[in-house]
Amino acid sequence: MGEQLTNFFNTIGEPVAIGTLVEYYDYIKAVEYLVCVGFLIAFPFFYRKVIMYDKDADNGNK
Repeated sequence: MGEQLTNFFNTIGEPVAIGTLVEYYDYIKAVEYLVCVGFLIAFPFFYRKVIMYDKDADNGNK
């Protein structure tokens, strides 16, 4: 398992030989899914640190 992960991270960023339009579409969709997963992982941390609701903010308007 460790060797597979090492090989995976070593191949990230290398040029990919794409022969057909279907292979290109599959590659683009895979990258899109990785971006979505990254967003879903990062958003809760972003929300907690930056957009957290301040309970005392409403008291200033009353």
